[in-house]
Amino acid sequence: MNRWMSILAVVLVAASAVARFSHISPIWQFFISAVAIVPLAAIMGQATESIAAHAGPRLGGLLSATFGNAVELIIGIFALRQGLSTLVKASITGSIIGNLLFVLGLSFFVGGIRHPIQYFNIRAARSNASMLMLGVGIAFVVPSIFTQMPLRNPYTLSFGVAAVSLIIYLLGLLFSLFTHREVFAYIEDEASEEEEVKYKLWTAVVLLFSATILVSIESDWLVENVKSIAAGLGWSEVFIGVVVVAVIGNAAEHASAVWMAWKNRMDLSLEIAVGSTLQVAMFIAPVLFFLGLIIGNPFQLSFSWPELVSMTAAVLLVVVLMVDGESNWLEGAMAVGAYLVLAVGFYTLPSL
Repeated sequence: MNRWMSILAVVLVAASAVARFSHISPIWQFFISAVAIVPLAAIMGQATESIAAHAGPRLGGLLSATFGNAVELIIGIFALRQGLSTLVKASITGSIIGNLLFVLGLSFFVGGIRHPIQYFNIRAARSNASMLMLGVGIAFVVPSIFTQMPLRNPYTLSFGVAAVSLIIYLLGLLFSLFTHREVFAYIEDEASEEEEVKYKLWTAVVLLFSATILVSIESDWLVENVKSIAAGLGWSEVFIGVVVVAVIGNAAEHASAVWMAWKNRMDLSLEIAVGSTLQVAMFIAPVLFFLGLIIGNPFQLSFSWPELVSMTAAVLLVVVLMVDGESNWLEGAMAVGAYLVLAVGFYTLPSL
């Protein structure tokens, strides 16, 4: 499987380069680059897992937490360089609602077909629910509301929110990996059962470095064609970020979460889906905000009302579904249905 994934990545990267330098339609360039990122993201994930397995549980956990959403971060950086702050915020929105509603919902649904009732650790679920309420329900809602009023410095609030979110995220890592590690030991146990060192250490390091470089190149080409896609297909920049870019960046994680649910490893499935959401909201978004200040393309952590309502609704629905510590296929169907409704809503937004 690893060999075929590498071959697929090489073929798609080559096809993307040919499309780029033969100057074919920007729409084709966009979609070929988008497809090429998917196997590269999978390789990055496998390489990170192998390095984490060699590094031990604590350092490995930090590595996984740091590189878990590297693709979204890379795409966001190139979008900021192009001044596409709307796309950056839309991709953050898409990652959050995609992970919470589509990935978690599909995991509940697929797992529930095979296992009528699935159980997961309720203490961790409540901890994650609290973090979701802070990281999304408060950190994104407050700036969006306050910026409706004339502020003395509109970036001060975003700076404060980004700094607090980043600190709380790091404290959350300290909590789960060090001070209260025993609370989350079940996830390590499930992961160790699934753990397979796919690559030797230096092979994994080289693969991670190479895949990161290629993802950076493909992301640059992808972002360059966003405006052409918006004009050619009539899609809004928000829809492209919420649905297309978010799906590209999270495709590998989506498959892993659903596969774990099918094998009745719901704690690990939830950790992939909800953990990725928290990382995007409380690590990726603040880092992109600070990078925007550094490169001279700052943006506020204030979202449009459709984005804000979508993220808030996703968090509230998932919190309700998680707090009882069990899931079934109907709950999964409801979450996926909610995601599809939101996706259609973003599709109907006009292209500006």
